Amino acid sequence: MFLSVFDIFKIGIGPSSSHTMGPMTAAARFLGDLRGGAEKIPGAGDLASLKASLHGSLAFTGKGHATDRAVILGLCGHLPDTLDPDRAEAEEARVRADKQVTPQGLPPLHFDPDTDLVFDYGPPLSGHANGLILRAFDSAGNPYQTQTYYSVGGGFVVTEQELDNLNQGPAEAFHAEKAAHGYPYPFGSAAEMLAMGRKAGKTIAQMKRANEQAHSPGIELNARLDSLWDTMNSIIDRGLRMEGILPGGLKVKRRARAIHEQLLAEAGKNLAQPHVANDWMSVYAMAVNEENAAGGRVVTSPTNGAAGVLPAVVRYYHDHCIGAHQEGIRIFLLTAAAVGGLIKHNASISGAEVGCQGEVGSASAMAAAGLCAALGGSNEQVENAAEIALEHHLGMTCDPAAGLVQVPCIERNGLGAIKAVSAASLALRGDGTHFMPLDNCIETMRQTGLDMSEKYKETSQGGLAVNLPEC
Repeated sequence: MFLSVFDIFKIGIGPSSSHTMGPMTAAARFLGDLRGGAEKIPGAGDLASLKASLHGSLAFTGKGHATDRAVILGLCGHLPDTLDPDRAEAEEARVRADKQVTPQGLPPLHFDPDTDLVFDYGPPLSGHANGLILRAFDSAGNPYQTQTYYSVGGGFVVTEQELDNLNQGPAEAFHAEKAAHGYPYPFGSAAEMLAMGRKAGKTIAQMKRANEQAHSPGIELNARLDSLWDTMNSIIDRGLRMEGILPGGLKVKRRARAIHEQLLAEAGKNLAQPHVANDWMSVYAMAVNEENAAGGRVVTSPTNGAAGVLPAVVRYYHDHCIGAHQEGIRIFLLTAAAVGGLIKHNASISGAEVGCQGEVGSASAMAAAGLCAALGGSNEQVENAAEIALEHHLGMTCDPAAGLVQVPCIERNGLGAIKAVSAASLALRGDGTHFMPLDNCIETMRQTGLDMSEKYKETSQGGLAVNLPEC
């Protein structure tokens, strides 16, 4: 499988790529099957109604992550990259009142979210911690069509059969398939990436660019990369303008605007402490994740829960680093996407699968690699930067209070950005040689995720999620 930079960085809505974007996409895919993409069950009559069940982490933190709304909107035919977040609440209310969805190309279908959307708190489905089953019935209540989906992190969705196919494919077949499809640099590990770079005399960004252009030869890659950064940057700016209380019941107050105003007031007065750079990185990241928590538009980087880390570091590069330029941002995004693809392929970017080490940890590694490359680091220094950042997130749990992507998620993005910059700086001070390879660190994250208790994997059953203030 080829993971494009535009697969790793996808425009969508908050608060969660796994719990919001994934289920919405799954529901929309199911509609496609109902329109004729798959055969109905033999003997079924005319299509009349729908049901859905959420399993595993999608059940335990689905309410806080707006998974129910995502399924409702997906069954209405909406997709994360085109949905207007300002219309979502009204659309959900209409379906709850009418007990009916009216997707384009299909008849009106009965769907009462109160009874037809089930949060199943039993054992998770066998394929992944984020599972959902969508079912269609005829007017007599006979099964018309059924499909099981898994939301595997970063907004990626696979059916049960697709997941089985992925799990059965050996590494050799993976590389052979990519090479056969004409990708000039089909690296599936960091070691392969470095070896190919040395042999070809190319940077990671140059190899990623060549793979992108082989995948989509007609695309205006620079224009799309620039547009991607413009979207990320506009989300930061919107978050810095907004204020008020975030939804969900925790009464968490937006802080990015007030912090930003303080930083602007201090600028030029020679009053700031040397560590103020950390505050700038944090406020950029917090602005994004406050937007995410509010259900606004974000870019998976590589997930929604970690969507603030990488844009914050790109903004830090753009606004604060000497010699920053537009091509540097393109190098940043291409390099970060290459590292993100390695992590997703060899471990996971899903908090429900490996904890927050797979979300903020992966984002920090991607951002460290991207910044190191943008500042002129060698391939070996870039790999070192990614490893440093990921290594120091190993074991991080996913424990959102009340199942909301707010506490500790918003601040955690700021700290992930700070770690990324520190990791890139340390790597640039060396020559790229180091003790622990990135591949080994990624494998350690995978193993740690397997060993981690389920209560620390986005179920809100452990950690900070159960140690809340009593008031």
